[in-house]
Amino acid sequence: MVHNLGMRISVTEAKGQLTELVRRAEAGEEVVLTRHGQTAVKLVPMKAKLSPEEKGAIIDAIRKRAAKKAKPGPSAARSQDFLYDKHGLPK
Repeated sequence: MVHNLGMRISVTEAKGQLTELVRRAEAGEEVVLTRHGQTAVKLVPMKAKLSPEEKGAIIDAIRKRAAKKAKPGPSAARSQDFLYDKHGLPK
């Protein structure tokens, strides 16, 4: 097996070679863009299609993160009562 070390290229240089860099990343080569000599981003290929299991796992992870951020508050069930009279008609 050949280990591909990839390439590092400055953002400025990459501007004129983007199509080639994307092609190389899609082929599995590691392409790292640098800014002022420091790593900025890495080009990685996207999967063409996620399986239903992968989609489900992503949705579950998002729901779990959202549940951790949710804060308890007043119920919204009766939040618009001030708009209606005691008979349920608009005021």
